[in-house]
Order: sequence, then C-alpha cells, then structure tokens
Amino acid sequence: MHELLQNSSHRPWPLPKLPWIMKQTWHDLLFAHWPVPVGLLRPWVPDALPLDTFGGNAWIAVVPFGMTGIRARGLPPIPGTSRFPEINVRTYVTLQGKPGVYFFSLDAAHALAVWGARRFYRLPYYLAEMKLEKAGQEIRYLSRRADGTVQFEGRYRPVSPVFEAAHGSLERWLTERYCLYTLGSSGEPMRCDIHHPVWPLQLAEAELRSCTMLTGQGLPSIGGKAPLLHYASRLDVLIWPLVKAQP
Repeated sequence: MHELLQNSSHRPWPLPKLPWIMKQTWHDLLFAHWPVPVGLLRPWVPDALPLDTFGGNAWIAVVPFGMTGIRARGLPPIPGTSRFPEINVRTYVTLQGKPGVYFFSLDAAHALAVWGARRFYRLPYYLAEMKLEKAGQEIRYLSRRADGTVQFEGRYRPVSPVFEAAHGSLERWLTERYCLYTLGSSGEPMRCDIHHPVWPLQLAEAELRSCTMLTGQGLPSIGGKAPLLHYASRLDVLIWPLVKAQP
C-alpha cells in the first residue's frame, strides 16, 4: 500500500476500489477564488453537472502551480516529462453526493502532458509558454497560451503559518475535493478520483499584473473584485482512471 493511502479518514467518501494509476506532486500553489452569482456561471457548466454553492454563490478560481514527480504506477519518472508549470481555471460541482472540481481550462508547458490529458481524461488542456521562479518565499509566475488568447502574470507569497481548514469553513469547502468531473463522448458525466492529505494551507497575498484567464476565454468577468487568496507549498497526490460517474 502506498504511504499516502495509510491515512484516508479525512475523505468525505471511501477510497476507490480500483488501483490508482498516477502520482504527482503539486507545489508553490496559489488559490485565487472569486464568488460568482449562480445564474451568471450556470450557462458555462454542462447541465449534467449540478453547480455546488457556498453562501448562496458559485465560486470560480484561477490556480497556478508547479508539478513534479509525475509518474505512472510502478514506473519511475520519465526524464524530461516529470516537471512543468500548470495553471487551471475551475469551479465546483457535485454529483451523487460527491463534491468535485470542474475545469474550464488547464494550461501546461508540456506538449505530451497536454495531449495525454486531453486523450485519456477528456480535459480542456492547452499548451502555453510558462515560467515559475521562486525567490525566497515569493513565487513569480508567467503563463501565455500558445494561441495568444489568455495569459497570467503575477507574483504571490504566503503570509501566515500553515493551517488546516476547519470543517464547515469556506476554505475547506473550496479545497478539500477528491475528484474532478468532465463529460464522456456521449455527454455522460465522468469522474476521476484523487487522494491526498488535508491541504496545508496558508493565507497569501498576490500582485496579479495581468490575468485574462477568465475574460480571454469568454467566462464571466469578476469585475475587479479582490480574490480570496491561499497558498500551499506542497501536496502529494494519487490519481485514479477516469470512469463513468456511478453512485
């Protein structure tokens, strides 16, 4: 048994019965969240996936981070393919009592990763020119999609000790999600389970110099509102295959 599976008591549902197939490490991650009226966001999410809400609002997030240690189960990392930046735009849905993440887009700096995620996980991945630099506690991040439609440029850093979000809090609702959802070829809901420890969150501050990750791809504008910001230094993650969403 992988050491990450030795603690699963924090999960909202049991571990999948199928074997996990991939391991990743996420690091230097920023959660930038904005509340969005449900009616404004609903047209952008497939009807088959009910929006999840907190405080009467849907939530949308831009999440830049780095990925390392990417490997298939039983295999070592493939040289040149196990480390690259990624940035995603996401909201939250729930189906059959299992709250999860729905991705509007995922940009990555690796062509093979983009192809594989599109092919095997049916996710809207895009190739981008990206750079992640760390100076002390500050992360400097740049992403420009290859087709020129969207970009993100900013810097961010943690500003508090590490904490575990309390049960029932907005922070826990936003972050402790153990699956993602997408649609199959016939429009049927598909689920990919993941597993990791509880997020080691920190409060964060950020300077977003340029962020067209929402408006650049037609998503609702957040109208200059300041985001809710959290940082996580590192999280090890196990990933399962994509399957039809079953109760």
